[in-house]
Amino acid sequence: MNRLMAAERALRSAAPHRLATTVREVLCGLYEAEHAEFRVADYGLTVLRPVSPLTGPPEAVPLHGSAAGRAFGAQQPIEEDDAGRVRVHLPVTVRGDRLGVLSVTLPSAVRVRTDPGELAELARFLGHEVVVAERHTDVYAQARRTDRLTLAAEMQWQLLPARSSSRAEYALGAQLEPAYAVFGDNFDWSESPDRLLLYITNGMGEGIDASLLTSLGINALRNARRAGIPICDQAALADQAIYAQYRGAVHLSVLLLDLELATGRLQVVDAGSPRMLRLREGTVSLVDLEAQLPLGMFEETDYTAQELLLRPGDRLLFVSDGVHTVAGPNGESYGERALARAITATRLLPAADVPAAVLRELGAHRGRSEPDDDALVACVDWFGKQPAD
Repeated sequence: MNRLMAAERALRSAAPHRLATTVREVLCGLYEAEHAEFRVADYGLTVLRPVSPLTGPPEAVPLHGSAAGRAFGAQQPIEEDDAGRVRVHLPVTVRGDRLGVLSVTLPSAVRVRTDPGELAELARFLGHEVVVAERHTDVYAQARRTDRLTLAAEMQWQLLPARSSSRAEYALGAQLEPAYAVFGDNFDWSESPDRLLLYITNGMGEGIDASLLTSLGINALRNARRAGIPICDQAALADQAIYAQYRGAVHLSVLLLDLELATGRLQVVDAGSPRMLRLREGTVSLVDLEAQLPLGMFEETDYTAQELLLRPGDRLLFVSDGVHTVAGPNGESYGERALARAITATRLLPAADVPAAVLRELGAHRGRSEPDDDALVACVDWFGKQPAD
């Protein structure tokens, strides 16, 4: 049995909470590493935090300005030389969902005879095991937080899918702010062999009330989606569920999108306030959508889908009203012009990095660290249908 197979077997048989310890033991034992540390990205995408530090309190590594952060952002191994040692930082990613970074310190002589592809494969396998292990332990969720989440934020993060995803036809990413106190904004997506479905939601209200409303709406949409019905009917069924619970007292704004992967044909139901902008051939434009009623306002509302056609190379950006209506210190709204500048400035970043970068621009416009409202940014890059191998 070669050592990669032995390493994979050890991770597969490890207790869910011991994956970080096991990968350290494997690397030090089988690969002659001096040290290894698995760090996960925090909810705010600001630092990488160790899952099981050897001693003392966990020491976070900044995502911006560190070698480990560069490996996370570039999704490529980054190496550092350090007095006869080589520190290799390996992204830990599962189907485009960027979990964190595995950092391995090797003596220079050992690094020369170590296949970097083997280390990268071990990091990928670790990621898959973490995704499974999270169903059984809170260790990784606890490592992700630099502060306590509010109860509403805890509920929202539990609703979310991965923050990023990719396949041959597209790449996407999304982020919420304030990460530790979000309450109403949310996103959800699901892929199938031939489609990508994406929801951008903005729940009315504050705190637990907004979180409960969004939870009901997302689960109603998922229930309808899993029945295999079109997005216009998904919206209608979720609308009925929310109205039955609240009788029109509150509503949920949502943008529903159904992307056909073979053609780039996009169906959209605009039921509320989230905005959609498009970067095409260097030009940013607000996509004109047919506004319809938010979910839950009236009994048995009908919804219709409009159709758009994407071109390979298109980038779509979706924002909640906590982005485009934010006022600066002098009262000026962030608005579409500032959004267009932010989209242009981030055009060279991968889709997974764009939401956090736009939210940093928004924070600079706002002029203070804490927002008054939830803010959600999601980004989708459309590459087009790829030829079969």
